[in-house]
Amino acid sequence: MRKNTVKQMWAEGKTVVNGWLHIPSSWSAEVMAHQGFDSMTVDMQHGMMSYETAVTMFQAISTTNVMPMARAPWNEPGTIGRLLDAGIMGIICPMVNTRDECEQFVGACRYYPDGYRSAGPTRAKVYAGADYVDHANSEIITMAMIETAQAVENAEEIISVPGLDSIYIGPGDLGITMGIPQGLDNDHPDFIKALEHVVATCKKHGVAAGIHTGSAQYARRASEMGFQFVTLLSDSGMMGAYAKQLVNAFHEGTQTVSGEAY
Repeated sequence: MRKNTVKQMWAEGKTVVNGWLHIPSSWSAEVMAHQGFDSMTVDMQHGMMSYETAVTMFQAISTTNVMPMARAPWNEPGTIGRLLDAGIMGIICPMVNTRDECEQFVGACRYYPDGYRSAGPTRAKVYAGADYVDHANSEIITMAMIETAQAVENAEEIISVPGLDSIYIGPGDLGITMGIPQGLDNDHPDFIKALEHVVATCKKHGVAAGIHTGSAQYARRASEMGFQFVTLLSDSGMMGAYAKQLVNAFHEGTQTVSGEAY
């Protein structure tokens, strides 16, 4: 089976730089995958794509060595199984707040005896190898989202679930449920304290910590805190930010970095 390079990087103590896809396009996915990211996540929760379009995006990412991943719409075994059968190498699951919910998520990603995933890796065996079923349990990444105050309180119970590879901080919902200003790159003292608690718990149990960030600066800061998986914005966020930069540069008469014409 194809080796999961994200897991290999974690084992080497490296930080994975992840791209995030909201735009329902195989072309934009392919362009993003060629920009040097280590992994690329198709967001099936808040992105605009259907399952069929997502499959074409996985295929586009596969023109590179970037690891294809997806955020599931919810902690629902049927949807998680279909995404894995489409050939992704990791699942990010939203709103995991308790140990029971985490056990359900991990079980949906693992074949017997480690879980209850049904065998039928339609595209996965083409992309990852004919022996996929024999090795998927050890190569597929399970990443549970900690994005509520409740999940932070239950961090020990969640992160200690057998078979969980990683957690992923969702800054927006976490800020909302903590009753503090929400958004990416949050510097609120209570938010930083929550991050430190989660990272320490991850280190205790040998689980990689991930987070969504809005800038390279905050991503580097997160890496220094102990996060081994950092997402930089999203395709739509990058497009909007760069487009605004160019328009403002025209009106203000300032210079800006030019881009390639895709």
